[in-house]
Amino acid sequence: MSQKKLDNLGVSAFCESMAMMAQSGIQTDEAVSLLQSSHGSSGGLLEGALAGMKTCVDEGEPLSAAMEKSGIFPDYAVKMIRAGETSGHLENILFRLSRYYAEQKTISDKLRNAVTYPAAMLALIIVVLTVMLTMVLPSFKEVYEAMSGSLAASSYRYITWAYVFCWIALGVMILLALCLVVGLILWKKGRRSAVEAVLWKIPITAKILESMGLFRFTGALGTFLASGRMQDEAVLDSIPMTDCAPVEKKLKEVAASMLDGHSISQAAYDAELFEPLYGRMLLAGERSGNLEGVLGKLTEHLEQNCTDLVDRLVAVVDPLLSGVLMVTVGLSLLSVMLPLIGMMSSIG
Repeated sequence: MSQKKLDNLGVSAFCESMAMMAQSGIQTDEAVSLLQSSHGSSGGLLEGALAGMKTCVDEGEPLSAAMEKSGIFPDYAVKMIRAGETSGHLENILFRLSRYYAEQKTISDKLRNAVTYPAAMLALIIVVLTVMLTMVLPSFKEVYEAMSGSLAASSYRYITWAYVFCWIALGVMILLALCLVVGLILWKKGRRSAVEAVLWKIPITAKILESMGLFRFTGALGTFLASGRMQDEAVLDSIPMTDCAPVEKKLKEVAASMLDGHSISQAAYDAELFEPLYGRMLLAGERSGNLEGVLGKLTEHLEQNCTDLVDRLVAVVDPLLSGVLMVTVGLSLLSVMLPLIGMMSSIG
């Protein structure tokens, strides 16, 4: 079984295609066959799995079993489709999964861009400072030493300050770049908990992680409820989907409160799972009998909140790094120009 998983966009496209064909009255085996025919033999991950999936469904196995055997679909998608098949809500679940993974793709792209830009700025600052230390400052130093005899003992010692300032700035930038690289390596190697432990100590990144965890939870909860699950079962099944330890801790409190007889909205409100506004939305939705609709709206709000927080983080990091670059280069150039200004004044 393949260990590589289909990305969020691929899962979303697959679920949407299957949902649209199910809506048109096409049986699952025919739908998989049509997908295989449309994709052909381009050699992609999904294309390579469709042939095996077609064999499974032709033999009478359900779609969820075929997806599980292919090994390319996330466990969550397989579990949800199995629940949809059992409850008779497969079409609805497929549409929900398509929307869910499309939203996951949007947030993932935002986070990737939020990391890429600072990384590029760090690389630029390191290159500029390296050029300053290896080419620009040494050239000025040679000229001034030739004119004054001893740089340290003359008024041209400003250039020495430029060296110190550039070295300090370069050391800080290299340290930040190393932290970023190590964090990315740990993240890709499955050591996300170690990275998140650091990110939770930073207020803005902690809010992003919490908002993402809640977004995953509400998306999963709404899908489980749509598949016909009981509320307490849906909450318990949704907890692992959050992928966020602090959020999972609060959700376990919610689950325990529901075992004592409280409704899901009241338990979430008492545990302060959501902000007060969102908590009241959930209470109103359950009392009006429109819990699934409110969960859908809440998921959209949380997605937008994630996006806004990421944009806010970029808005902070962007001017900060740009400012470091301008201040470092500006002070360095000023330091090497001061002796020249002094010389011109003396001549005048």
